[in-house]
Amino acid sequence: MLSSLLVVPITILAVVIIISKIIINGGVGLGVGVGGRHHENLPPGSFGWPIIGETLSLLRAGWDGTPERFIRERVERHGGGGGRSSGVFKTSLLGDSMVVFCGVAGNKFLFGNENKAVAVWWPKSVEKLFGTSLLTARGEEAKWMRKMLHSFLNPDAFSRLYINTMDSVTHTHISAHWQGKEEVKVYQTVKLYTFELACRLFMSLEDPQHIKKLGSQFNIFLKGVIQLPFNVPGTRFHSAVRAAAAIRKDLLAITRQRRVALQQRTASPSQDLLSHLLVSCDESGRSLTESEIVNNILTLLFAGHDTSSVSITLLMKTLAEMPQVYDKILQEHMDIAASKGAEELLQWDDIQKMRYSWNVVCEVMRLTPPITGAFREALVDFTYAGYTIPKGWKLYWTPFSTNKDPNYFSNPTEFDASRFEGAGPTPFSYVPFGGGPRMCLGKEFARLEILIFLHNVVKRFKWNLLIPDEKFEYDPMPTPVKGLPISLQPHKV
Repeated sequence: MLSSLLVVPITILAVVIIISKIIINGGVGLGVGVGGRHHENLPPGSFGWPIIGETLSLLRAGWDGTPERFIRERVERHGGGGGRSSGVFKTSLLGDSMVVFCGVAGNKFLFGNENKAVAVWWPKSVEKLFGTSLLTARGEEAKWMRKMLHSFLNPDAFSRLYINTMDSVTHTHISAHWQGKEEVKVYQTVKLYTFELACRLFMSLEDPQHIKKLGSQFNIFLKGVIQLPFNVPGTRFHSAVRAAAAIRKDLLAITRQRRVALQQRTASPSQDLLSHLLVSCDESGRSLTESEIVNNILTLLFAGHDTSSVSITLLMKTLAEMPQVYDKILQEHMDIAASKGAEELLQWDDIQKMRYSWNVVCEVMRLTPPITGAFREALVDFTYAGYTIPKGWKLYWTPFSTNKDPNYFSNPTEFDASRFEGAGPTPFSYVPFGGGPRMCLGKEFARLEILIFLHNVVKRFKWNLLIPDEKFEYDPMPTPVKGLPISLQPHKV
């Protein structure tokens, strides 16, 4: 019965993929992806069905909440050293010939060969929605954009300028959305928090109605990011394109207002990311265009709140399930609170004392990575692990090839925050933020955001899961299907 019900949607998806590839690429032959498939000495693997390839298997594993299954089954099937998550295998996803790099060696190779043998690549939907930005730029352009953004997103800037703002916004959020509530849906409520915080820090946007309107457009936008770029009414991508246009119009108006405010000296050059981008230039005097500023603000709003929302949600779930871990975290944060005045905001030194808390967050992200991976493209023909990787083929890395591998983590399915003490895991085995030249620039922002939220919520509440066995689906990030509802128990004063 189930297999019969799946025939129609699978057939429709197949037709959509075929039509999309014809529209986008001007035609594509059945069974032949980018760069052709008739090469010798390719990695082991299967291309699956014509055009569709193994896309449905990848999507189905995510819908089932077990995205690592796609990697594990193919490593076992095509040979990876007795189940060891290493080596490579070929596949076909969304009509492209692709090689999946597994294990520490695979991660190290891709991260270490950026702009040499490989370069960043994203599906057409990402390129069309984000435009030229930090996410999609390659080579020298990418280096330049990262340099422009780094001085705002580095630890020194956060320690001097932004921690107080982050703590203040968190206080306000907890008072408005948690205090006095018996039940809270964690995922939706935390998304409000992370988006508001990003708006405040990146653009000094404080109007709740403006933030709410922008946030609703972003929720539509996010659903279309990893989709077939089939821009017809009724598709997620079409809705995302419309939402992206509305967001860009809004951000452009904000940017132009800020430029005037800077000229009139009613805004500070260092008050937020927007001012920083408007006044910054490189050694030759080149500065970002309005379009590039808008695209990068859009990108960082996307990166600065969605993955953090997922990580905080998973953290709240873990602490509800593991009271012994909650108790240790509570003690760490109450000790920090006891060393400060009642109304005193968090400082950089306080964040450095949250060592156990960050180890717990890292272990949560190891067990359930907030992202499933990212793509590269082969710039030249090259050899890896004795196999030929043709120029133009797409490459994929994923934290799921190492995060539960017993070769790197003993008892890999068990929660153990002590893995991150001392030197921590084997290099390139724990990669929730990627690695190499394209390591996530927002890593420090995410760390502060998560820890400051944790400090404010744990010192006020304990909580229980209302749906203990709630399913998480990857769409494309792990999302609780019911929003992770919890019951709150305020601490007795």
